[in-house]
Amino acid sequence: MPPVDPLRYPIGPMPDAPLRDPAARADARARLARAPGALRAALAGLDERQLEVPYRPGGWSSRQVAHHLADSHMNAFIRMKLALTEEAPLAKTYDEAAWAALPNGSSDPLEPSLVLLEALHARWDALLGTFDEAAWRRAYRHPELGPVPLDLCLAIYAWHGDHHVAQVTGLRAREGW
Repeated sequence: MPPVDPLRYPIGPMPDAPLRDPAARADARARLARAPGALRAALAGLDERQLEVPYRPGGWSSRQVAHHLADSHMNAFIRMKLALTEEAPLAKTYDEAAWAALPNGSSDPLEPSLVLLEALHARWDALLGTFDEAAWRRAYRHPELGPVPLDLCLAIYAWHGDHHVAQVTGLRAREGW
């Protein structure tokens, strides 16, 4: 396996194992719940020019990262709800880079996506609080990843929030902002 690019993956690669331990799920759930506030804090005080600086060469701007988190986490929340109400539904994929390049992903103000993410995560956390062991084992089918049980989905999206916040905070640290 090639080494992980620390600018692209500042907290390491995406998890690939389900969280079978209730304590690990509780930790991931808490991290997921904290993601909107952590993102808001990471972006606080950045001016319009700073919001346009990519976090790495060839990477997205901090503005695009914020809008991407809202888009991605909406999709994940819907995938979870589908997995709870259907038998192994097929997840619809989307071109994340194309979404990030759309005007509402590359130039819109941050606040609507930050508010959306806060509201979404409140609903998501409430949903996760209803899960029993059987719910954690339900899964959706991802065209690239295969079956994704909901405890793996939780691990991925807890990591995903931390991952993108670390990209923004890493950029700020390197730039001295």
